Amino acid sequence: MHSVGQCLWFNGQAEEAAAFYVSVFDGGKVLETATYLSGSPSPFPPGSVLTVKFVLDGVEFLALNGGPDFTFTPAISIVVNCDTQDEVDHFWDRLSEGGAPGPCGWLTDKFGVSWQVAPRLLDELLASADREAAQRVFTAMLAMGKIEIDALQRAYDNL
Repeated sequence: MHSVGQCLWFNGQAEEAAAFYVSVFDGGKVLETATYLSGSPSPFPPGSVLTVKFVLDGVEFLALNGGPDFTFTPAISIVVNCDTQDEVDHFWDRLSEGGAPGPCGWLTDKFGVSWQVAPRLLDELLASADREAAQRVFTAMLAMGKIEIDALQRAYDNL
């Protein structure tokens, strides 16, 4: 059986990033760490961290110390689907520590990785057959940084 995962390219912060991410997610766990070997074409010396494999919410990630050649952009983001406002608040607050909040539930963490922290309800409201209500939700979302579930519901209900 095969699986699909994500590889995140860092410039020397793979171990720090993995430790941070597993601290944010309950049950997050570092699985294994590999180091650079002698003779490898690398900007890092032998014995330094090459990769860190870790799991968040049952999804496997690989943090790679690949050097300065590539950086993150918001074109790729990790989505955190939340059931409650407390969950939205937790992930928004923790993941944005040292990073930068963005619009519509997006943020960039201190390592430059883009995240979307959104309630599951948002997708349901935007997909509603009541297109006028969905438009109100969309308009409300566009005015937000961190997503507020009650405000989305009020927009949907036209209150």
